[in-house]
Amino acid sequence: MLAQRARHVAGKRHCGLFVSASVGVLLWSGAAWAADPATSPAANPAPATVSELVITAEHRSTNLQTTSVAATVLTGADLQTRGVNAEDMIQFATPSANIENSGQSSNLNIRGIGKSETASTTVVGVIIYRDGLATFPGFFQDEPFYDIASIEVLRGPQGTFQGQNATGGALIVNTNSPSLTSGLHGYIEGQYGNYNDSLVRGAINIPISDTFAARLAFNDEYHDSFAKIAGNFTGDPGQLKESNTRLGLLWEPTSALKIALKNEYSYIDQGGYIASPQTATTDPFKIGNNAHNAEIDQIFRSVLTADYTLNDGIDIRSISGYQYARGVVAEDADGTDGTGLTSFQTFEDRAYENITSQELNVISPDTGLFRWIGGLYYQYDSTLIPPNGGFTDVVVPTSVFQQAFGVPASVYGTLSAGYARETMAAFGQGSINLPDGLQIQAGLRYSHTREPSDVTSTVVDPLFGLVPGLPPSAASRQIQVDTESAVTGKVALNWTVNDRNYLYAFVATGNKPGGANATSLTTLPPHIKPENVTDYELGWKSTLLDGHLRTQLGVYYDRYEDFQVSIDSPTVSNTSLILNVPSTTVNYGVEASGDAVFGALKLNFSGSYLHSSLGTFFATDPRLAALVSAGSCSTATGPASPFTACTNLTGRPLSDAPTWTANIGAQYAFAAGSDATLTPRIDYGYVGAEWATLFESQAQGDLLSARSILNADLTYARDTWSLTAYSTNLGDQHYISQTNSNLRFPGAPRQYGVRLEKTF
Repeated sequence: MLAQRARHVAGKRHCGLFVSASVGVLLWSGAAWAADPATSPAANPAPATVSELVITAEHRSTNLQTTSVAATVLTGADLQTRGVNAEDMIQFATPSANIENSGQSSNLNIRGIGKSETASTTVVGVIIYRDGLATFPGFFQDEPFYDIASIEVLRGPQGTFQGQNATGGALIVNTNSPSLTSGLHGYIEGQYGNYNDSLVRGAINIPISDTFAARLAFNDEYHDSFAKIAGNFTGDPGQLKESNTRLGLLWEPTSALKIALKNEYSYIDQGGYIASPQTATTDPFKIGNNAHNAEIDQIFRSVLTADYTLNDGIDIRSISGYQYARGVVAEDADGTDGTGLTSFQTFEDRAYENITSQELNVISPDTGLFRWIGGLYYQYDSTLIPPNGGFTDVVVPTSVFQQAFGVPASVYGTLSAGYARETMAAFGQGSINLPDGLQIQAGLRYSHTREPSDVTSTVVDPLFGLVPGLPPSAASRQIQVDTESAVTGKVALNWTVNDRNYLYAFVATGNKPGGANATSLTTLPPHIKPENVTDYELGWKSTLLDGHLRTQLGVYYDRYEDFQVSIDSPTVSNTSLILNVPSTTVNYGVEASGDAVFGALKLNFSGSYLHSSLGTFFATDPRLAALVSAGSCSTATGPASPFTACTNLTGRPLSDAPTWTANIGAQYAFAAGSDATLTPRIDYGYVGAEWATLFESQAQGDLLSARSILNADLTYARDTWSLTAYSTNLGDQHYISQTNSNLRFPGAPRQYGVRLEKTF
């Protein structure tokens, strides 16, 4: 049972930061370093209308309501009030999003597109950026949201600026930066809740001089496990011990030059997975376990950004990045504490990944008839699973084997691997402003990737293949090199009807690279072809009722060629392969969102409808693998047969693609004396039922039920103090967030507590 488990595949060290371009920007700036006097903006009371939302998706700051992109922008205050403290809560605050989270592995899907196989060796359909850096695909996505300026959820292919790996969309996380003009300020926050949830976080902004400032932010949290666990196990599955620190530095020697450096470190220990068999019908927080458990991520990220503005207003920007992550996992791979021969399955993985990247942008001024941007991009992503303990999958341990057969042996599989992905790209976009509020916009991106891989895997099976799903003893080494190029882009027609209404129509394309598949031990697995999408969208954004109501409405139609799907191997249990759908796959839907402010009352809402239909496609259900002969199921022609488990999946909806999502929130600030407010808030989020696999077997646990999550809080604020009583998942719905490797993983149960914050 050698498992290519979607657990951890991480990276081989690649030295150094790409700082040359940033240094070039510094040298270009010259020697005119007389500091500009700092000024502070006048303190004006905020009007009781919706405030402008800024989006940075097109590498410049623009008003969301006049930008032709389907997106949701949530400020740091929004995240706090709506209970969105981590990536997996986004699905309850934005349309068309669905997130499956098992801890270290996280699948963010937008409009049904994302990643169902969470190994770092496979690419994603939704890319996540933190402070301008594309982060690790699939794994190492469990960092919390703390000291955040805003997040941007972009829907649909982002082929011009985000490039490959964004056929479904992108998530952009912008953390707070140091400020020269706002003086010494910050906040400290403490929280205590059920499960002994203890949290302290804070930030301080320090203007060291007129030209130099620093910001330090931190987050520390501990809570007990959500689960009740039976069995002879070690470790603490579900227990959280987390520490995060970020240091930002800002230097502005002149009004034309700005240099920013952010370094961030996270240590996240979740104790192990809360998991049970996928077919189980019991409470997902009452589990059995008879293994050693561990789940630790260590993540370091450094980003150096240099901006220099020329006399004519053109901005030269360099973004240099380095990221390193180390992950350790140990789990009970069968999810039980049973006593049968295969009830002692364990899995352990140790893996490393690093990413080095460099981006250079040249950006025109925001004013004028013609606006444009051009850029170059380079990224090197390397992953390493070391030999001798990096990846070990034990099906029958020695003690159990000897007791059953009188022989001191075991049934196990190992894997060691080195993967790399090198990406080079050039991109540009321009827009022309025409009379009567019309604008034509066009963008193009050329990307080239090279992906070498070297995988060695073994299976030791003294039972000679008698264990279901496990081949006889075997060993293989598979070396592959994949090279691909792609051109993606966007053409849009935008119309600013008046200062209240904005219409757009565009066609955009996206590309997800192919590459090497997971090992199949005895044969070379099929090559993954690149996935391509053409997206057609119409949208209307409006600001109504004298600025009290802001809305977005959009429709889309997507055609995917060589759509990539994850199918478990029919010959090696729990080994996933990426297969291409040989004909066109179609997605279409409607999305709506809005927010309103009427004095002390604030409202927000969103909803989406999705229809998806898989093209002609046949695949083998791996859970019936005992009936299958190798090569008996062509993806294009089948033939479908109950005797071979070859299944016709044509026309089925995509997995991880709920038909409906919706959310609504409301709050009202009551005056509580002359200088205090009492603000109750309630948020409701709904994610419809979805299929975890294309085979749609309810008996096998493939159907994930709908999630209806209610959050509520009550905040008393006076001067610089605030006290909040909060609850998330108020109804305590126990739902399955993800299935993987025949295991199921629950979302968080009801949590409640109090939070005290002091600003200064």
